[in-house]
Amino acid sequence: MSNQPSTDPVAPESGPIHAPHLALLGAPPVFEAPLHVGRPNIGDRARFMSRVEKILDSAWLTNNGPYVRDFERRVAELAGTRHAVAMCNATIALEIVIRALGMKGEVIVPSFTFVATAHALQWQEIKPIFCDVDPVTHNLDPARVEQLITPQTTGIIGVHVWGRPCAVEALQEIADRRGLQLIFDAAHALGCSHGGRPIGSFGRAEVFSFHATKVCNSFEGGMVTTDDDELAEKLRLMRNFGFAGKDQVIYLGSNGKMSEVSAAMGLTSLDGFEEFRAHNAQIHAAYTSGLADLPGLTVIQYDGAEHNNHQYVVVEIDGSVAPLNRDQLVKVLEAEGVLARRYFYPGVHEMEPYRSNQPTADLVLPETRCLSERVMTLPTGTAMHDSDVRTLCGVVHRAFDHADEVVAHLTAAEA
Repeated sequence: MSNQPSTDPVAPESGPIHAPHLALLGAPPVFEAPLHVGRPNIGDRARFMSRVEKILDSAWLTNNGPYVRDFERRVAELAGTRHAVAMCNATIALEIVIRALGMKGEVIVPSFTFVATAHALQWQEIKPIFCDVDPVTHNLDPARVEQLITPQTTGIIGVHVWGRPCAVEALQEIADRRGLQLIFDAAHALGCSHGGRPIGSFGRAEVFSFHATKVCNSFEGGMVTTDDDELAEKLRLMRNFGFAGKDQVIYLGSNGKMSEVSAAMGLTSLDGFEEFRAHNAQIHAAYTSGLADLPGLTVIQYDGAEHNNHQYVVVEIDGSVAPLNRDQLVKVLEAEGVLARRYFYPGVHEMEPYRSNQPTADLVLPETRCLSERVMTLPTGTAMHDSDVRTLCGVVHRAFDHADEVVAHLTAAEA
């Protein structure tokens, strides 16, 4: 079904007046098919299918096949590291890295992240200690990290939110001085950089996601990058039950292996990565232009001196200035077929089991709470076109122009 916008309807001479031409107020949606955040980039189908045919011909479907090894090599080159270790998904990759580094007790993490960052700890009975973030970067605030360290703290996990780098040097200094492990959840950050250096090469290790929604995907997949030879060897053992040979198990392990067909998709995505990145940057620029000068609404920008994959179009809405708050605007967009997401809402500390286990965590997370009420992400990727962005931005402008009608409708609907 086409995503081409429909023509705004003409208001009837009698009956309800839909002057704003908003679907929330009764007009037809401007998009016939929903626009999703994170709709997969497919890449060259013929190239992918050719790789699949070779997999089937070889009958080598898993267990560190040639496509997995090639995928690891190419990600290591992109990250500027000696090693990249492919895993079945990024959550398992985090769990295995955490265990390989001997983390236990308490580990400091942001609450403004996807829940998997904390789950990877809690699953192993390690307590995530939720730390507040910098309101500008949306990443861990090193000063707050320092305040949360106790004798039980064994590590820090930073998250490069939106592909914008953490305060890497400050976090590394704290980790070194306090004898803590430091790793990074780089799920958003493939192809991004910090100080001109590729993300992937910081801390003891970094973990990338190749989930279907990411800029490059392997259907499902994860990758650990590191320059630590000993750690890389341990990760390879642990992802394959601890096998060091055909029938020799020398270490405790699990099954975190990536399949050959996933690696084939990952390689196909990497083939198209620069095209995806350029398209995302174009879409981001179109949003920035189309949403300029709206009161209380800010499109988050990326540092032009650094590489970024522009995977996320992130908008902050200050409800004390804008005529609509974030949640009201999300409802306007949903009615039009635009499935904007409230990333990250709620903060992980408000989810179970953390809400019950740490009921007072919210008291030390004011910036996280504020961001979780203001931030949303908008559709991007190769499925989006400039014309879609212009239409979507037009909806936002109309909603702001007719905010009184929108608020009245939503208030009546909730009564």
